[in-house]
Amino acid sequence: MAKDKKSNKSDTKKQKLAEKKQKQEKKAQKKEKSKSAKLEGSDAEDVDLDAVLAEYKKQQEQFLKVTETVIDAPPKPRSSATFLASPSNTNQLLLFGGETWNGAIANFFNDLNIYYTDRDEWHCVTSPNAPLPRSGHAWCRGGNQKDSVFLFGGEFSSPKQGTFYHYNDFWRLEPSSREWTRIETKGKTPPARSGHRMTYYKNYIILFGGFQDTSNQTKYLNDLWIYDTQNFFWHSPTLPPAQLKPDARSSFTFLPHEQGAVLFGGYSRVKATVTANKSAKGASQGHKNILKPMVHQDCFFLRITQPPADAPPNTPPNVRWEKRKKPTNTPVPARAGTTMAYHKGRGILFGGVHDVEQSEEGIDSEFFNQMFAWNIERNRFFPLSLRKARTQKKAPATEQQRGGRRGRAQANEEELLKQLAALQAGSSLENVDEMDIDLKNDNEPEEPEKPLREMPVSMEFPHPRFNAQMTVQEDILYIYGGTFEAKDREFTFDDLYAIDLGKMDGCKQIFKREDETWVGSDDEDDEEEDDEDDEEDDEYDEDEDEDEPDALLSPSKRKKKQVDEVSVADTESTMGSTTSTDDASEADTTATSVDDGLPHPRPFESRREFFVRTSNEWQEILMTNLRWKNIQPETLSIKEIKTKAFELSEEKWWDCREEITALEDEQEAAGIGEVVSLADRAESGAGAGAAGRRR
Repeated sequence: MAKDKKSNKSDTKKQKLAEKKQKQEKKAQKKEKSKSAKLEGSDAEDVDLDAVLAEYKKQQEQFLKVTETVIDAPPKPRSSATFLASPSNTNQLLLFGGETWNGAIANFFNDLNIYYTDRDEWHCVTSPNAPLPRSGHAWCRGGNQKDSVFLFGGEFSSPKQGTFYHYNDFWRLEPSSREWTRIETKGKTPPARSGHRMTYYKNYIILFGGFQDTSNQTKYLNDLWIYDTQNFFWHSPTLPPAQLKPDARSSFTFLPHEQGAVLFGGYSRVKATVTANKSAKGASQGHKNILKPMVHQDCFFLRITQPPADAPPNTPPNVRWEKRKKPTNTPVPARAGTTMAYHKGRGILFGGVHDVEQSEEGIDSEFFNQMFAWNIERNRFFPLSLRKARTQKKAPATEQQRGGRRGRAQANEEELLKQLAALQAGSSLENVDEMDIDLKNDNEPEEPEKPLREMPVSMEFPHPRFNAQMTVQEDILYIYGGTFEAKDREFTFDDLYAIDLGKMDGCKQIFKREDETWVGSDDEDDEEEDDEDDEEDDEYDEDEDEDEPDALLSPSKRKKKQVDEVSVADTESTMGSTTSTDDASEADTTATSVDDGLPHPRPFESRREFFVRTSNEWQEILMTNLRWKNIQPETLSIKEIKTKAFELSEEKWWDCREEITALEDEQEAAGIGEVVSLADRAESGAGAGAAGRRR
């Protein structure tokens, strides 16, 4: 019986191994098809973004003048756009830029859309001189130049988000004329970035924070820039070394203040040290540095003092960061992606996401649709809630008869008019009470105009979301769009709501369309197949490992049985780890037009950054060259291999220097920052797209 059982088990193993081999061959064929498709030009990630943006600019120049047309439906759904109440017209809302991601392709916009609140109409503005398509940019009204809007930065990517730009161009929009003007300034300007925030103080535009994606990580910023709208000059104030200042971050709140500006919250990824996995003998394998998501809860006041009137024109203002206490009643739990709009000395906060924990499947997140008011002076949060409109009580009959002082005055006026009418008609004053006269009271309020269409009103806030776009106009809060995540799908809300902040008597739905843009990608099918394979492998391993001690397990199976809380990125940089080289080379972006099969440096990339990004590839190239020379790579130490690989990459970097420098000059002239491949970022992983920046 034991032999039969063992024989059946052996047959089952052989059958499973054969099925697994077939699936591996099928996946290999699918990868080959994907490679050939890329070689044929089906959205390969060596997209020339310069050419794409040049084509956008060429199409814009076909518009001879600024035109504004009424559109039948609201603009296409988008996220990471900018939304602002027009400073020059109390009935217009401005929407610019943004992006949409349908699971496979990213589209970026540079259209200016205007919603007329009094007409319930959407207008689209085309201009020969509009900024190029972007998302993650920032804008604000112009302080003393109250009728202007200033915009800076943002990002643009290839359709599959493999490579992208950061912008560092600066624009002014005149909402009344719809005219865009690119501002050219002397001296230093803020570096390219996304996820930053801007606000205004008197004749200054204030810019702080954001992030830049380098070739191997996301770099969060905490530099402060102030633009003088009178002298057309950027200032980068030098702060005392001992002065407290906000940590680097993006997606924070930045609101105007009578003496400067206030900052609250934000999101970043900070360095943290965790204990590495313990070995089978119980000995610790040391510590590992990782980048851990952090939701900031601190608050700062930026005090700005203008220079004296007799100071030279380019004298910077006196600036000082003052740390405030953490606001009272801060929303719990801490959440990223909250949006705050300024309204009469307070910030109106809505939405957000709290990342509970990160597992192998990704990030488990909780989304919110709560609303709070942050009183800036008192530094305190107050929860806001909707309430039904109060019904006015009917006045008692005695009061209706008496009418009060106003009623008596109206009765006397009516009596005088009747007597005047009787005299004009030649009638007796005794018949005055029987006369009918047409009384017109100019003080009576006119009947309100009926709305163009009925808009549903709900006593609940919009669906939970993060990174919604918000603005306030005439005490009305407008909430546009936002993002929500469910499993592997990302929903971009396509809706607009209005809430009266004075009455809080309901949430009016101006429009709402269902998100039908998600199509997913081919990679998801591969992931599903991988999951199925993993499940089958687990069953197979469980059957096989029942009778085997831990010492006889393979390293991968032994590692699987341990609790692993640390990333295995270190193993990928060793000499023996070559499995990811092919995938990395597929996603690598060629910065030049020459294709010699070797990794190419990118604009604004230092020698060190170039080697860090392409280290595995250069080590493979080195070992191949050594074998051609009949030298066994095993005779060299890992340090020697890395040193020689760095020398090869350095040689290539210098060979391409002139061509790369020319590209850098062209991009800077176009107001474009660094070109980056997201596939090569060191911290990219499960949930990185959703929680990596939170804008």
